[in-house]
Amino acid sequence: MLFTRILKLRLPIADKGGVSTLAHPTMTPARSAEGPIHGPGDLDRFSYADRPTPPAPRWEGAESDIGRVGRKTTSSRGRGLHGQLVQQLGQMIVSGDLGADRPLVPEEIGQRFEVSRTVVRESLRVLEAKGLVSARPNVGTRVRPVGDWNLLDPDIIEWRAFGPQRDEQRRELFELRWAIEPLAARLAAGHGREDVQQRLVELVEIMGHTAAQADLSTYTRADAELHALVLQMAGNRMLEHLSGIVSCALQVSGGPAISCERPSESSVSLHARLVDALGTGDGTAGEVAMRALLTVHPEIEPSVPAPREH
Repeated sequence: MLFTRILKLRLPIADKGGVSTLAHPTMTPARSAEGPIHGPGDLDRFSYADRPTPPAPRWEGAESDIGRVGRKTTSSRGRGLHGQLVQQLGQMIVSGDLGADRPLVPEEIGQRFEVSRTVVRESLRVLEAKGLVSARPNVGTRVRPVGDWNLLDPDIIEWRAFGPQRDEQRRELFELRWAIEPLAARLAAGHGREDVQQRLVELVEIMGHTAAQADLSTYTRADAELHALVLQMAGNRMLEHLSGIVSCALQVSGGPAISCERPSESSVSLHARLVDALGTGDGTAGEVAMRALLTVHPEIEPSVPAPREH
């Protein structure tokens, strides 16, 4: 059938001891759900890893893990064949290899990937929760339109980051950040506890140290944590909810379209201005500093989101 031919053409199975690894040119391995998104060894490269630091900031009644990537209950990471199958099918759907013009037949999926019907059912259920597919009696399981996808789901952010929609996602994420982060900086000014403000100061120091060493990986992690903290300090639960999404987006998508400036003295200086404004309670200066961070990039001309024709 057409679906099977597509799988055979685009998805060779890597045989390792009789276990399918679901190989794909753009596939990224399932990650552990226990930790934040970061490169191998990055944690040990943080300059503050070897010295005591203040406890992670906590807000009563809200999630406090800075490393979280959004609130989700259907994570596909770290679950063996089930997680791999979700990753594989999800990337195929997001890349357009699987469209709404053909049903996803569980029997064919199970045979092709040599997994049980239970694994297939669980995987399709996860994809349905993400809005990627829908299952209906007498119709089967089909891919849903992009407008129905949960585009703020960290898995979908990641899949789009490595697919043909990469540039579009970068633009959308930049526009989202432009809309929410300057406001968050204004609201957060003067509202952070002493330990939170100290954490922001430490992060700027880390960014200065890693910028001098051209350590982009560690610099990006510190940058992501700093911006997540600003969103959490704003005192707005809905903005706080977006902090993990922004952090995830910064780390999996990268590039000048959505991230702050590459490691440099000017970038560190802008972050220091932001942190100083938050510490002194100057909301206007905080907002201005955040907008400067979002519009100054070494690889593109300074720009702001402009109206587009629809």
